[in-house]
Amino acid sequence: MTEQRHSSMGRHADEAHVVHHPHRGPILKRARAISAAIVILLLAGAGVEVAIRIVHARALEKSNAEEGKVYVLTTHPQGSANGTALTLPGTLQGMIESPIYARSTGYVLRWNADIGAKVKKGEVLAVIATPEVDQQLAQAKAARDQAASSLDLAKTSAERWEALRKKDAVTQQELNERTSAYTQAQASLAAAEANVKRLAELEQFKNVTAPFDGVVTHRNVEVGDLVDASNGAASGRALFTMAQTDPLRVYVYVPQSYSQRIKVGDKVKVTQTELAGQTFDGAVVRTAGAIDAATRTLQMEVDLPNHDGKLLAGSYVQVALPVTGASTALTVPSNVVLYRPEGTKVAVLDNSGHVKLQLVNIGHDLGEKLEILSGLQASDTIVLNPPDSLADNDVVDVMQAQPATASAEATTNAVKKATP
Repeated sequence: MTEQRHSSMGRHADEAHVVHHPHRGPILKRARAISAAIVILLLAGAGVEVAIRIVHARALEKSNAEEGKVYVLTTHPQGSANGTALTLPGTLQGMIESPIYARSTGYVLRWNADIGAKVKKGEVLAVIATPEVDQQLAQAKAARDQAASSLDLAKTSAERWEALRKKDAVTQQELNERTSAYTQAQASLAAAEANVKRLAELEQFKNVTAPFDGVVTHRNVEVGDLVDASNGAASGRALFTMAQTDPLRVYVYVPQSYSQRIKVGDKVKVTQTELAGQTFDGAVVRTAGAIDAATRTLQMEVDLPNHDGKLLAGSYVQVALPVTGASTALTVPSNVVLYRPEGTKVAVLDNSGHVKLQLVNIGHDLGEKLEILSGLQASDTIVLNPPDSLADNDVVDVMQAQPATASAEATTNAVKKATP
């Protein structure tokens, strides 16, 4: 009886337990679905991250490849065609330029002309006080007067002894002595007069005068300065420096290859950077007549008027000389050369963009251009402003071509090599 009761109670308990969880199945299904969704989302996120990393890696690789490229501008060597101009640098000089030194020793009493003053020939630039010369001149004049008095006495004595000789009152020897004394007195007076003249000229040198019409370009003297005539050019101390600035002249040094193509009388154009847009006319007036063996150039003088004083002596200018006939020399911009231990080179490109560093022989520096005697041909493609790291067989990307007259400043900004 008791066992049956316990068995019945157990069945009731199991039935009660089952009835207490009626929704357990759907909850488990929902949990499994959520877990699956989370796993799917995690896998999708990982895939997206991998894809992003791949894209970033490819972009970085492309960026590094772009940064590793060398971009260059190119040009071609230029020949010298008939009727072109050869532009050479030069420095304007006064037609006459002269330092002015003291010719007399003394103290500067005053100066009358400062820098920039336009003076005429003979105009007094400074006055020097010369007390020693003044005293020497006074002494010389007294000695001259004494010599003149002695001459009068010697002349009177000679005339008297000559009369006595006619009366045979004195000997011929005595007459000769008086005549000799008279001659010596004449010589003494001449010497005294010469000394007076010399000191008088030194006295005039107390006035430092302009030797020609011109402009005072330097003044190196102040009131009270002691100047010595013995200093002169050896000491390098000039009181003033003057220049005649109308007309002006400029010396240019023409390469030997052009020396036969420019003649005396040819008209030239002179320009100055500070006077943009202005051109000054000049002419070739003379040449040295011989090639300088050291530089292989011919010196030429160009004169140009300067009535308005716009051009200043000492200025750096560019002289455009007319060139006639043909020349075999090539010219390139000055910013194409590379200086290497084995020599001067130019970067030449082939059709595939590969670089070859070509040895060249430079003739003369023509300012913005260089004369190339050998190593290049007119058809070569050369690199403007090549980087120092450029080597044989490097591959470069050409941005655009420019004429050989391109300046170094313009091309420097256009050439780029990225740092890895």
